[in-house]
Amino acid sequence: MEYLHTMVRVADLDESLAFYCDKLGLEEVARDDYEKGRFTLIFLAAPGDRETAQESKRPCLELTYNWDPETYSGGRNFGHLAYRVDNIYETCQRLMDQGVTINRPPRDGHMAFVRSPDNISIELLQKGEPLEPQEPWASMANTGEW
Repeated sequence: MEYLHTMVRVADLDESLAFYCDKLGLEEVARDDYEKGRFTLIFLAAPGDRETAQESKRPCLELTYNWDPETYSGGRNFGHLAYRVDNIYETCQRLMDQGVTINRPPRDGHMAFVRSPDNISIELLQKGEPLEPQEPWASMANTGEW
């Protein structure tokens, strides 16, 4: 068994790409428009997975954009996406500086949660051992749901 991708439906393609690529740091590796079905599939990969993802579309995040407007709900019942990061504090600070709410701050130096524009929960995990707890993260409260 091999992990291939996680698919999430997005309501605003530009807003979603700005979040996943410009803020979170994923890179677009493939895009397919399906005129007959009226949707676009965009495959994104973490920079460290780019080469493999370009060859096989795995491991990827697949954004599905339906051309006809739809309302999506229940982002939390989807579960979450998870990405390992080199420095949880630097990643969270970079996201916060770009206006992303840190719903569950990395108080433990190991784990944080944010949400996409479509309310998908995203878990960020520290690579290797947890970092030493530090402020402002150690005393920062949760915001909203994660």
